[in-house]
Amino acid sequence: MVEQSAGKNIRLAIVCDWLTGMRGGERCLEAACQLYPKADIFTLVHVPGSVSKQIESHNIYTSYIQKLPGQIDNFRRYLPLFPNAIKKFDLSDYDIVLSFSHCVAKGAKHLAKVPHICYCFTPMRYAWELRSEYLKRINFLKRGPVNLILDYLKRWDCRTASNVTHFIATSKHIQDRIKKSYNRDSEIIYPPVDCSRFSLSTKDDGYYLVLSALVPYKRIDIAVEAFSDFGRDLLVIGSGPEMENLKNNAARNIHFLGDLDDKQVAQYLQKCTALIFPGIEDFGIAPLEAQACGKGVIAYGKGGVLETVMPLEGISYKSGTPTGIFFHEQDPPALKQAVVKFEERRDQISPQACRNNALRFNLPVFQKNIDKYIHSVILS
Repeated sequence: MVEQSAGKNIRLAIVCDWLTGMRGGERCLEAACQLYPKADIFTLVHVPGSVSKQIESHNIYTSYIQKLPGQIDNFRRYLPLFPNAIKKFDLSDYDIVLSFSHCVAKGAKHLAKVPHICYCFTPMRYAWELRSEYLKRINFLKRGPVNLILDYLKRWDCRTASNVTHFIATSKHIQDRIKKSYNRDSEIIYPPVDCSRFSLSTKDDGYYLVLSALVPYKRIDIAVEAFSDFGRDLLVIGSGPEMENLKNNAARNIHFLGDLDDKQVAQYLQKCTALIFPGIEDFGIAPLEAQACGKGVIAYGKGGVLETVMPLEGISYKSGTPTGIFFHEQDPPALKQAVVKFEERRDQISPQACRNNALRFNLPVFQKNIDKYIHSVILS
């Protein structure tokens, strides 16, 4: 329930794409679950035990995708069915819908009079900016039919934007994308980083760190290639379909640690030299987690990092004490140059400044902003 100022209990339905692990999107969902402990969750697929106890404590309803043949972790093969599956949920008993969407969650159907707030991580990646990446990994003979499916998904994604009464964007980067894709305005509420999970550290064990899912668009291959002929150790935390390919191209100074729990991740962050962030992210929680530990960030200078990292030089949406450095060509030589420059000027990056910057995005800030926004919609 959502407690309205007038005293009326409001039934809240939370819709998300899938629950198969704890990454940035699930951290946002977890924060909402803390605020609204009686909200019901609707999702395409749920792998029990894969998300936090806070999320698991809610009533979780899954779609028919959950019961289709094959291993549950291969559910993405049913992508063409996702729009149909998400609209099958019965949300008629709820007074307000809050969706966390990067794929199809925003397409959930509800009563016309019911407000639907979409916390949009991005318009559907498969149909928009990642289409070419997706098609590259499809057998040539299948690309024609798959392209038709993606055309359908793009049309569906545009059409179902009208299901949403209020859009929230995770960053200015995504606000611009929502406007371009859906011609809709949106409010910016930055995702949270739980700074209480991290403590300020001045330790440096001499390694650089990647903290990421190992999927193509994260561009971890750039970091692997850059460090393979570079005299620095690189530790990679995370897993995904690119793991074997990355390992096959990695030198001995690159170490793959797989998925680690929150405590282990914090320990590695607190002892690293800096975080390496070579992809374009819609927002990106990892750079803020690193900064919460007092660590600088070396990032490709596009996307959400423009709003979360204060560069030693260059352009940022915010100004302040430096907390990192950007490189502007998305390739290994540019990353190597940035690492060298970081090492030459790292005394200009204060651990306390990094921590202070992360605190602007702290969990309580997010919860206060999202709760205030939801109540403003209820009372409007």
